[in-house]
Amino acid sequence: MALFSRRRDSRGSGPVLRVENLDVYYGRAHALQGVSLLLERGVLGVVGRNGMGKTTLCNAITGLLPAGATASGSVQLAGEEILGLPANTITERGVGYVPQGRRVWPSLSVDEHLRLAASHGARGGWTIERVYKSFPRLAERRGHGGAELSGGEQQMLAIARALLFNPRLLVMDEPTEGLAPVIVQQVAAMLKTLARDGEIAVLLIEQNLGVAIDVADTIAVMVNGRIARTLTAGELAADRELQQRLLGVRAGGEEEEAAAAAAPPPAVEEIRVLTVRRAGDADLPGAETRDERATRGLTRWNAANPILPIAPSAIGSNLPSPTSVGESLPRTESGGLEVRERDAVIPVSATVNRAAYVAGTFDTKGRELFYIKQCLDKLGLRSVTVDLSTSGATSTANVHPREVARHHPQGERAVFTDDRGSAVSAMAVAFERYVLARRDLGGLISAGGSGGTALATRAMRALPVGVPKVMVSSVASGDVRPYVGPSDICMMYSVTDVSGINRISEKVLANAAHALAGMIAHARRGESTSKPALGLTMFGVTTPCVQAVTKQLQGEYDCLVFHATGTGGQSMEKLADSGLLAAVLDVTTTEVCDEIVGGVLSAGPERFDAIIRARIPYVGSCGALDMVNFWAMDTVPAKFRGRNLYKHNDNVTLMRTTPEECRAIGEFIVTKLNRMEGPVRFVIPEGGVSALDAPGKPFWDPAADRALFGAIESRFRAGPNRKLVKSPLHLNDPGFADLLVQQLREVTSNLAPRTAYLASR
Repeated sequence: MALFSRRRDSRGSGPVLRVENLDVYYGRAHALQGVSLLLERGVLGVVGRNGMGKTTLCNAITGLLPAGATASGSVQLAGEEILGLPANTITERGVGYVPQGRRVWPSLSVDEHLRLAASHGARGGWTIERVYKSFPRLAERRGHGGAELSGGEQQMLAIARALLFNPRLLVMDEPTEGLAPVIVQQVAAMLKTLARDGEIAVLLIEQNLGVAIDVADTIAVMVNGRIARTLTAGELAADRELQQRLLGVRAGGEEEEAAAAAAPPPAVEEIRVLTVRRAGDADLPGAETRDERATRGLTRWNAANPILPIAPSAIGSNLPSPTSVGESLPRTESGGLEVRERDAVIPVSATVNRAAYVAGTFDTKGRELFYIKQCLDKLGLRSVTVDLSTSGATSTANVHPREVARHHPQGERAVFTDDRGSAVSAMAVAFERYVLARRDLGGLISAGGSGGTALATRAMRALPVGVPKVMVSSVASGDVRPYVGPSDICMMYSVTDVSGINRISEKVLANAAHALAGMIAHARRGESTSKPALGLTMFGVTTPCVQAVTKQLQGEYDCLVFHATGTGGQSMEKLADSGLLAAVLDVTTTEVCDEIVGGVLSAGPERFDAIIRARIPYVGSCGALDMVNFWAMDTVPAKFRGRNLYKHNDNVTLMRTTPEECRAIGEFIVTKLNRMEGPVRFVIPEGGVSALDAPGKPFWDPAADRALFGAIESRFRAGPNRKLVKSPLHLNDPGFADLLVQQLREVTSNLAPRTAYLASR
């Protein structure tokens, strides 16, 4: 211990950290290119998108470059050269490191972590007692293992562990990655306290520009392995154009984000990207030297120098990874570099504030899920790995299973039980709630078998329509309705089982990652029309009514017609839940018949619940409540064989509802109507409810219709915003369509501001 202190006392004076002309190669890939930095005191922030070389810079300073990597240049700590020294020697000389992903030991308690660090650290102002005083939460959790801590607690522990080495320089790699916003604020407060105390200088590697500006004195912007600009935090905060050009981000508050969301989306800038191809080894005739390539601003690692006038907007472009540039690529006649132009349309700011979440059971599918993450990282997307394992195995993901499990209504104990089935079901519930609490989720991807698919897709179904969702699954080749439901989940068949990386799974998983990346990067903002969206339900036997209504309203609304086949009603209500509908004209409520009687096209007992939650204007009717649906005639259950059956086609058989069934159907509907708090009109067509329910038609049954209408009328609770309207007309009569349109305009007449808002989304 004393030896460490004497080493520090003997060091020379100078800036805490000086980096000059640092170059790092991974094989032939030029990762860092002439990087120079100066940190005299306080906090120096290094910001940049994924894949720009920030972690490589950390590894070079702390001595953690992997085998095979080569570095040249200079890294000085207080005037003493440390580049190339072993990591333990660099630590002894005063460099503390908080690694990306925290890397705490799952089996060691908080106190054991700290005592281990203190026993190897140098003497100084930071002791275990001071750590507990500075981090009260760690004191409360001192007996808990690393795997039992939340992400924020693990980050506190990682920082405290580094401080106990009493470093002169603290290197922190992405300390806020994967943390909830409130925890990010706590970590930022810790960093500002460290900087204010002045005992330690901090090199902060951070992708969250807001945190970097808030904490750092000076910020260096890293792009494609180079330092593109170095400026004060205040200058970068004030220069929005520079943020957009170098990073593709805005660093504003919630008010600015809201204003930006309400404004028309910026036009996507079409850019031309220069891709550099290398034919062979450096000693081939005609091959350019590294210095010559640097002069031109072109390297094997990047497409172009973004600070040169070639294509500054190409920052973050989807370029080939270094390993994809090999001997088989085209060469010039001289055997040197070949520069090709390719067109690309890349919205530079599309992916910075949104992360790709990679979720699954990392205890069994870790290799496959990390491969997906690797593909996303190479594309420049920020990714967050979320472990949904229930086995209790050690986790290497950004988000530990216990952190997810804490989102279960009954806490993590409800998830980690001795029964695997109940544990997986509970984890699915917890993951759904976890996902809905994320503010930076740009898309969600998973891979697994039947269990993993059921676990991940529950959360996917809970996300709004339009949020990218990709599920790679071995069960995607069969009936995927239980997994997809009414959502827009992209199911990709894994072909082979999701078990290891092979020539097939590698292609499938890479395609899935690239698909998600494309959806996130090129997410459509705003709608193709300025008209508010109107949801309508239709069946073949109610088509004349819906077509007449649509014809009248198509100038005012973007009319979205849903086939009332169970999934159709669910899909419409999913859009209502997602805030994508301004109103609903529910002409065809027939799915309730199948739910009550036992047909094959039920939308489930939750039918109408999204309308209740969304409180949007609702106009409903009794379309096709005279029928229950079955498949081909020979599939009709035996107990219904003697009923009034109608062969709609070779694959669909309809059954007339009885008065008793109609009464139950009416009671189901009116119960839901009475729970709606938005403006409601329910219109009863006393002349018949479908094309088959009319005089002389197979399902004409006035007694059954009266039972239906009476059940609704007797229990309907009318009010200023809730009215029951009766008409003597048949549902498919043109006059009834006119009445529906009139009622819709009445319930939406006072909602112009809301519909204008929805139309702008």
